[in-house]
Amino acid sequence: CPAEQVVKMRDDLPFTHAAIIACDLRDNKLDYARNFGATHTINATTENVVERVREMTGGLGIDTAFDAIGGEQTALQVIEAAAPGGRAVLVGIPAFATRVPINPSQIVYGEKVISGTYYGSVRPNIDFPILADLDLQEKINLDDLISRTYRFDEINEGFALMLAGEVARGVIVFD
Repeated sequence: CPAEQVVKMRDDLPFTHAAIIACDLRDNKLDYARNFGATHTINATTENVVERVREMTGGLGIDTAFDAIGGEQTALQVIEAAAPGGRAVLVGIPAFATRVPINPSQIVYGEKVISGTYYGSVRPNIDFPILADLDLQEKINLDDLISRTYRFDEINEGFALMLAGEVARGVIVFD
């Protein structure tokens, strides 16, 4: 499931009191996250993410923290930001040589769980039809996930804008 859409669906869920904290280096991406239901945002270029999360949660930390980047620093941040008994989920694909020096005592004494997910653990034959039905029923809006479309001959421009952090989700359209 696209994470942003899960955030949008939270109003229909029993735990709607939950805070959803989004972190990014770019304000335009934080605006995007707020549009999809983030209740709090942190710009990691101006704030210490772990300290700010602790402030926002009264020192407790986050029940489930996701690293969508796949870097050493971001992996460490989600592990440290996870509350005792919480989960740190690694979503972003790291470079193969990336190594994360974790403190095993923090994991054991904090009873934290570190897990990974590849492609959201999606089951395309099952999950995509469900998502399409939810979109048709207007319970989620997949169109809002797409911030820009490109023709095939604009693919290089699309990659350049993606790498520059200018688009949230670009899609190549074949006419």
